[in-house]
Amino acid sequence: MTAVIGIDHVQLAMPHGGEPHARRFWIDVMGLAEVAKPAHLAVNGGCWFESAGIAIHCGVEEGFLPSRRAHPALLVDDLAGLVAKLGKAGIRYKPGKDLEGYRRGDIADPFGNRIELMQKV
Repeated sequence: MTAVIGIDHVQLAMPHGGEPHARRFWIDVMGLAEVAKPAHLAVNGGCWFESAGIAIHCGVEEGFLPSRRAHPALLVDDLAGLVAKLGKAGIRYKPGKDLEGYRRGDIADPFGNRIELMQKV
Protein backbone atom coordinates (compact mmCIF):
# COMPACT_ATOMS: atom_id res chain seq x y z
CA MET A 1 0.00 0.00 0.00
CA THR A 2 1.28 3.48 -0.82
CA ALA A 3 0.89 6.44 1.50
CA VAL A 4 1.77 10.10 1.71
CA ILE A 5 4.57 10.32 4.27
CA GLY A 6 5.33 14.04 4.48
CA ILE A 7 5.70 17.34 2.68
CA ASP A 8 8.97 18.04 0.90
CA HIS A 9 8.38 21.78 0.38
CA VAL A 10 5.75 24.46 -0.02
CA GLN A 11 5.83 26.66 -3.11
CA LEU A 12 4.57 30.23 -2.96
CA ALA A 13 4.10 32.33 -6.07
CA MET A 14 5.66 35.74 -6.60
CA PRO A 15 5.90 38.25 -9.46
CA HIS A 16 8.90 38.67 -11.76
CA GLY A 17 11.75 40.48 -10.00
CA GLY A 18 10.52 39.57 -6.50
CA GLU A 19 13.65 37.71 -5.43
CA PRO A 20 15.21 40.59 -3.38
CA HIS A 21 11.93 41.03 -1.47
CA ALA A 22 11.63 37.29 -0.88
CA ARG A 23 15.19 37.17 0.42
CA ARG A 24 14.65 40.05 2.87
CA PHE A 25 11.48 38.42 4.17
CA TRP A 26 12.52 34.76 4.40
CA ILE A 27 16.14 35.32 5.47
CA ASP A 28 16.18 38.57 7.46
CA VAL A 29 12.75 38.35 9.08
CA MET A 30 11.80 34.66 9.17
CA GLY A 31 15.32 33.32 9.77
CA LEU A 32 15.56 30.77 6.96
CA ALA A 33 18.67 30.24 4.83
CA GLU A 34 18.73 30.44 1.05
CA VAL A 35 19.70 27.27 -0.78
CA ALA A 36 20.82 27.19 -4.39
CA LYS A 37 18.30 26.05 -6.95
CA PRO A 38 19.54 23.45 -9.40
CA ALA A 39 20.92 25.21 -12.50
CA HIS A 40 18.25 23.84 -14.83
CA LEU A 41 15.54 25.32 -12.55
CA ALA A 42 17.34 28.56 -11.67
CA VAL A 43 16.82 29.83 -15.23
CA ASN A 44 13.12 30.25 -14.34
CA GLY A 45 13.88 32.72 -11.54
CA GLY A 46 12.66 32.40 -7.99
CA CYS A 47 14.53 31.32 -4.88
CA TRP A 48 14.47 28.55 -2.28
CA PHE A 49 14.78 28.78 1.50
CA GLU A 50 15.21 26.18 4.24
CA SER A 51 15.47 25.79 7.98
CA ALA A 52 15.22 22.76 10.26
CA GLY A 53 12.36 20.72 8.85
CA ILE A 54 10.96 23.37 6.49
CA ALA A 55 11.50 24.26 2.84
CA ILE A 56 9.85 27.21 1.12
CA HIS A 57 10.19 27.66 -2.64
CA CYS A 58 9.28 31.04 -4.12
CA GLY A 59 8.49 30.69 -7.79
CA VAL A 60 7.88 33.33 -10.43
CA GLU A 61 4.35 33.17 -11.83
CA GLU A 62 3.04 34.91 -14.93
CA GLY A 63 -0.01 37.00 -14.12
CA PHE A 64 0.77 36.68 -10.40
CA LEU A 65 -2.08 37.15 -7.93
CA PRO A 66 -1.49 36.64 -4.20
CA SER A 67 -3.08 33.70 -2.44
CA ARG A 68 -5.27 35.15 0.28
CA ARG A 69 -7.08 31.96 1.36
CA ALA A 70 -4.83 29.00 0.53
CA HIS A 71 -1.72 29.13 2.71
CA PRO A 72 1.06 27.30 4.48
CA ALA A 73 0.76 27.07 8.26
CA LEU A 74 4.19 27.35 9.85
CA LEU A 75 4.86 26.05 13.35
CA VAL A 76 6.91 28.46 15.46
CA ASP A 77 8.43 28.06 18.93
CA ASP A 78 7.94 31.67 20.13
CA LEU A 79 4.97 33.33 18.49
CA ALA A 80 5.11 36.46 20.68
CA GLY A 81 8.81 36.95 19.90
CA LEU A 82 8.27 36.49 16.18
CA VAL A 83 5.29 38.85 16.21
CA ALA A 84 7.50 41.52 17.84
CA LYS A 85 10.19 40.96 15.19
CA LEU A 86 7.57 41.16 12.44
CA GLY A 87 6.25 44.43 13.87
CA LYS A 88 9.74 45.96 13.82
CA ALA A 89 9.98 44.94 10.16
CA GLY A 90 6.64 46.63 9.40
CA ILE A 91 4.77 43.34 8.87
CA ARG A 92 1.22 43.29 10.20
CA TYR A 93 0.11 40.30 12.29
CA LYS A 94 -3.57 39.44 12.64
CA PRO A 95 -4.42 37.11 15.55
CA GLY A 96 -6.36 34.04 14.45
CA LYS A 97 -9.50 32.41 15.77
CA ASP A 98 -9.12 29.98 18.65
CA LEU A 99 -7.98 26.49 17.80
CA GLU A 100 -7.55 24.04 20.64
CA GLY A 101 -3.90 23.48 21.46
CA TYR A 102 -2.56 26.45 19.46
CA ARG A 103 -2.01 30.16 19.45
CA ARG A 104 -2.14 31.34 15.87
CA GLY A 105 -2.51 34.21 13.46
CA ASP A 106 -1.79 35.40 9.95
CA ILE A 107 0.78 37.51 8.16
CA ALA A 108 1.41 38.17 4.49
CA ASP A 109 4.66 37.70 2.62
CA PRO A 110 5.97 40.70 0.60
CA PHE A 111 3.66 39.71 -2.26
CA GLY A 112 0.43 39.43 -0.26
CA ASN A 113 0.36 35.63 0.08
CA ARG A 114 -1.25 34.53 3.33
CA ILE A 115 0.96 32.70 5.83
CA GLU A 116 -0.42 31.28 9.07
CA LEU A 117 1.83 31.13 12.12
CA MET A 118 1.03 28.57 14.82
CA GLN A 119 2.51 27.84 18.24
CA LYS A 120 1.54 24.76 20.23
CA VAL A 121 0.45 25.58 23.78
